[in-house]
Amino acid sequence: MIDFDHVTKIYEDGTAALDDITFHIEKGEFVFVVGPSGAGKSTLTRLLMHEELPTSGRITIDGVEVDTLKKRDIPYLRRSIGVVFQDFRLLDDRTVYENIAFAMKVVGATRREIRRQVPTLLSVVGLSHKARLFPTQLSRGEAQRVAVARALANNPPILLADEPTASLPPKTAVEIVELLDEINMRGTTVVMSTHAKDIVDMMQKRVIAIEDGKLVRDEKGGYGFEVK
Repeated sequence: MIDFDHVTKIYEDGTAALDDITFHIEKGEFVFVVGPSGAGKSTLTRLLMHEELPTSGRITIDGVEVDTLKKRDIPYLRRSIGVVFQDFRLLDDRTVYENIAFAMKVVGATRREIRRQVPTLLSVVGLSHKARLFPTQLSRGEAQRVAVARALANNPPILLADEPTASLPPKTAVEIVELLDEINMRGTTVVMSTHAKDIVDMMQKRVIAIEDGKLVRDEKGGYGFEVK
């Protein structure tokens, strides 16, 4: 499903964000990407989204070489990957329903498809009763649930979650990760970058650990770093 083959990313200022990283993520896995601040986690996410290109190495998603994609094919890649951000990135002038519907409209979904899919997604994230509210009327946990629903709007096979619990209270953070786990059990591949040691330790999923741009551990278990 996802392959990094000896991937290195060096920025123009000489910073080596990733250094010879190799791993494979199977379809349907739930993987945490962990490491100290500046380790290279965000760079890894940007490479998957083709927002950055590797300096060397090869990135493949579902058989497609991401790093060699033509410009016209990049939107098709991004439609196959749902992304949940730390800061939600909801549209404040649109309701919860409209935020999710918009994600479908931009890829050409019909009104009928939207009317069918949006209520289903709101039910999945437990927010059917909040459909007509605006983001400013939601709690932070509810806003992140909407962001998860929006990321799933076009049935992507992969969900990237970039520090999705960083700004949430502990109880709410656990609820969001449990929601991601439920989505994973439905068949979606989930890759979540995080600093949340307690959550990683609780979930006991596969952990890809990065430090100073190098892959230092890839195994099932806990966080594995001292949180400073």
